[in-house]
Amino acid sequence: MAMIFEEINILRRHGKQFVPDLRSAVLPGIFRGRPVISGDITQAEAETVALLCPVGAIAVNSGKNRSDQAVCSLDLGKCVFCRECEFSLPGKIQFTNDHKIASNVRERLIVSSGLEQPVSVDPLLVRREIRSLFKHALKLRQVSAGGDNAAEMELNACGNVNFDMGRYGIEFVASPRHADGLVITGPITQNMAEALQICYNAVPSPKMIILCGSDAISGGIFSQSSALNREFLRRISVDLYIPGNPPHPLTVINGILDLL
Repeated sequence: MAMIFEEINILRRHGKQFVPDLRSAVLPGIFRGRPVISGDITQAEAETVALLCPVGAIAVNSGKNRSDQAVCSLDLGKCVFCRECEFSLPGKIQFTNDHKIASNVRERLIVSSGLEQPVSVDPLLVRREIRSLFKHALKLRQVSAGGDNAAEMELNACGNVNFDMGRYGIEFVASPRHADGLVITGPITQNMAEALQICYNAVPSPKMIILCGSDAISGGIFSQSSALNREFLRRISVDLYIPGNPPHPLTVINGILDLL
């Protein structure tokens, strides 16, 4: 009996563990998602944080904007969310709790100073067959192309009882021959390049490609490594970019739902 009451008390303290509505869920303030860069950031400040960034995600435009301030941008496709820029310039750079940062347009992952706007999918650029064939049922094969198991763990969490993306008909499958597309994690190392290509070839057409995490999108902290072989990405078209290091399950699920 004591064990039963202990379990009941745990349930009362934790509340509901599942997320009832994944589309409108709000993450707590401790989560760090879409950044906002103040329009009054100076060129000197921008250059300082650009030097701090370990992956070169921050760029400084040598030109001036209308307010005679330097234009600074942050590339979410490269960002590893270390927040060193935010720590260095509190008030000028802030990471919000907006987790909806996936897009099908690579350029939309670049956040510019003075422009606070959400990251979104461009519906006009979504391939017609994606929405006509996969809207109600999507099977994906995940390939860890040299990943560190961070993004992979978050993808596993997408299907647990908390998030349960299976309620939308989105599931991971074991065989690429049973899949509608690939979700790629990791920077694509040389020893995974051929395996990734073989897996891609085994997926029946039409097939979608999703890059999940900073490592997959840009190489992340490994982008300059000679151990990588990212030629695969030059031969195919990417349907969805999901930034994060690693991406939150809500970022992954909402990005895929926006695409569909």
